[in-house]
Amino acid sequence: MLMTVQDFETAARRRLDPVHADFIAGGAGDEITVRANEEAFRRLRLLPRVLRGSAERSLDITVLGGRARTPVLLSPTAFHKLLDEEGELATARAAAAVGAIMIVSMASTVAVEDIAEATRGAGETADPAPLWFQLYLQPDLEFTRTLVRRATDAGCGALVVTVDSPVRGAHERDLRNGFLDLPDGLRCEHMAEPGEGGRVRPIAMSPEISWQHIDWLRGITSLPILLKGALHPEDARLAVRHGVDGLLLSNHGGRQLDTVPATIELLPEIHAAVAGRIPIVLDGGVRRGTDVVKALALGASAVGIGRPVMWALAEGGEKGVRRLLELLREEVDHALALCGASGVRDLTPDLVRAPVWPDTGAYATRPGGAVS
Repeated sequence: MLMTVQDFETAARRRLDPVHADFIAGGAGDEITVRANEEAFRRLRLLPRVLRGSAERSLDITVLGGRARTPVLLSPTAFHKLLDEEGELATARAAAAVGAIMIVSMASTVAVEDIAEATRGAGETADPAPLWFQLYLQPDLEFTRTLVRRATDAGCGALVVTVDSPVRGAHERDLRNGFLDLPDGLRCEHMAEPGEGGRVRPIAMSPEISWQHIDWLRGITSLPILLKGALHPEDARLAVRHGVDGLLLSNHGGRQLDTVPATIELLPEIHAAVAGRIPIVLDGGVRRGTDVVKALALGASAVGIGRPVMWALAEGGEKGVRRLLELLREEVDHALALCGASGVRDLTPDLVRAPVWPDTGAYATRPGGAVS
């Protein structure tokens, strides 16, 4: 019986080609950051309130005008058809069914237009949670403009611009396994030229990417823009100055620069830097409903999950992803009840404690509730 995210991973590994399992699990370098993302959540402690009971709890959120029935959204992940023949169509239908925001990867094996069509009527309400579109700014700006137009025309509610990848991360597992490209029959649909059998462009990393490119993008679209991968507080402040609408606080799941801090460790400082002017979505290491509650209490408006979605898709297709999202929603609701919260809006930093030193039994907060 699948009862935890770990259960989905264990089950998926039994089904998957080990090369593809390594692609999902692996990160950059020694994978220090991959491990740190989960370990940092484990070090945090929840300090609940009592006698504030509520018969029901609200998990609904609104981020950048997009309404969702769960604070857990689907971070962008590539190549879903490696894991299930329906690929991103299955993932999108599962997300729509539970009212979760899905961020469509630029490296999707299904086109955003088809994904948007698959979500219509798939949810329990007439208006499913919105799709967002993840974008790597390409050196060919006209091609980038075309991608933005496609995402807009498909009805996406926001652009999530990945900014932590001027070059590709060194994924040593993939290099050892010789996993350097998609197998025959699969392709990145957003990089394909129009027409049957059209050339598929490689996704180009751009070492020259700068704030000028963000300004250019801001000038060609009215969609909200979130930056994915800005980790330094000064970059968060610059994002606000450049008219960015939100941050996806992410270290790429440890797949870019190894040894960067866990995102949950950075959240209080980033939250202070933006001072409530723009929302923060956090991903990296979220594996339990208690992780979600910790992140929301420390200032995140929502959290994203990546690898868990891939494991669930590999294990059970659309039903697997839906069960995973329902499971996390149930865990969040349970944790809220035990914390004395009637909904996600009741969560505050004083509910979270962090160790003063990593190996001591003492836990503390900084003034104002930010974890120390």
